[in-house]
Amino acid sequence: MAAAGRSVDAMSSTLSDDVIGNDVVDTHGDRVGVVTAVEYGTPLVDPDPGLTDKLKARLGWEDASDEDFPLQEAAIDTVTDDEIRLRYER
Repeated sequence: MAAAGRSVDAMSSTLSDDVIGNDVVDTHGDRVGVVTAVEYGTPLVDPDPGLTDKLKARLGWEDASDEDFPLQEAAIDTVTDDEIRLRYER
């Protein structure tokens, strides 16, 4: 289980390189991608990467690619040491 999260509203408006390698999960806890880079405080997400991609991202061996997508702050519910949980909106 992931560590207790902090709400994006309670943190600064930008994220740091500390989230590189974190899983990105939906509201059900299903992994939908991994953070591969952070540009100007915005995490870039590789959707559904393989284990090798996750390891490379954690080690800083992989930069953002054209297949990575920016994750806007409005889409983030909480951030823990291990994951970024997405916010659910109807």
